[in-house]
Amino acid sequence: MNLRALRQHCERLLHDIEIPEPFSIQTFADAVSRRRRRPLHLLAKTSHLGPCGLWLALPEVDYVFYESATSPLHRDHIIVHELAHLLADHEPTEYLDPSLLRGLLPDLDPAVVQRVLARSIYSAVQEQEAEMIATLVLQRAGQQTIADQSNSNDPGEAALLERLESTLGARRSARG
Repeated sequence: MNLRALRQHCERLLHDIEIPEPFSIQTFADAVSRRRRRPLHLLAKTSHLGPCGLWLALPEVDYVFYESATSPLHRDHIIVHELAHLLADHEPTEYLDPSLLRGLLPDLDPAVVQRVLARSIYSAVQEQEAEMIATLVLQRAGQQTIADQSNSNDPGEAALLERLESTLGARRSARG
């Protein structure tokens, strides 16, 4: 799928989703929860193991885990990326190590997990969609985009920009 077609597809997925103003991650997550008609909980990861974002779908509830030890812009992008998987009703594509699951939810039997999506493969169509949706949501919310931060000295933001460029096939222009 080319970049233009991807953007148009993602715009259609976002057509009827409310982007709160002023933007709040929790308010946006609540809108996604209402759309899916099931509870959704945002939880900061307490371990640096595994991906920086993760969606767990249990029989009656969704959990989105995110890396908290990063910049607010990166954290918001991680969360909205995971919420994008829910909005697009993506299917699981990743196997997650049971030890990581035990670290995130120690009281959870890994066999109970219905769906797990972890951010790690940025060439898959689902990851491209989630990245584009996250970018569109944050742009609509009026937040500064990752591309606008390309001169940042923050290694977390630089790494995210590299992944976005890889996903979307863009190349960063030299700035001086």
